[in-house]
Amino acid sequence: MFFLEPLGDQAVLAHFENEDLAANFAQVVRRHARAWVIDVVQAYITVAVFFDAEQIRFADAAAELKQIESGADKTEANPALHHIPCCYDLALDMERVTQHTGLARDEVIRCHTSTEYTVYAIGFCPGFPYLGYLPPALQGVPRLDAPRTRVEPGSVGMTGKQTGIYTEARPGGWNIIGRTPLELVGVRDGYFPIRTGDRVVFHAIDESEYRTFLGKRLA
Repeated sequence: MFFLEPLGDQAVLAHFENEDLAANFAQVVRRHARAWVIDVVQAYITVAVFFDAEQIRFADAAAELKQIESGADKTEANPALHHIPCCYDLALDMERVTQHTGLARDEVIRCHTSTEYTVYAIGFCPGFPYLGYLPPALQGVPRLDAPRTRVEPGSVGMTGKQTGIYTEARPGGWNIIGRTPLELVGVRDGYFPIRTGDRVVFHAIDESEYRTFLGKRLA
């Protein structure tokens, strides 16, 4: 299932049956790089394609997007795979997660690092990746009863079916199970290496390795 509708007067909103189809479409549209495309923004099962209204009308943009979707090789997206170190020794809510899941700490870490996640949306703060989905054994842990007034940059959180990374200091209510030393966003110089449709894998590091990599950018 694939259908299009206007989003304001300068965007086409595409709806899909599932997140993976939407992620593939977003990747393919970016790769085809029509001159009238300003931006491509995925959010789970929808993709907004913003266009230059001086170059094209909605009807023509929608028609071209249908051609792209129907004619694209579904394997051509070739999303990037990001390996992100995470120091689980810096967890703030590991005990809470173990209590809710019934898993030991080492098993929580094993489950979290053994999954390849897809970036289904970016938002909340610049570059914050919403990653899905947690393995079933880790799903269902609710948000904190009272959000923290400050969560440090690099904090790796989880709640419900999702995990994610706080790229800037922000209030937040997700369960913090670790922290990455890497810089994942640079607003001033437009550094945003993670995009929707990309894949993310975490790997565990100790505090010594955390200090070694602190402040370095994602390669």
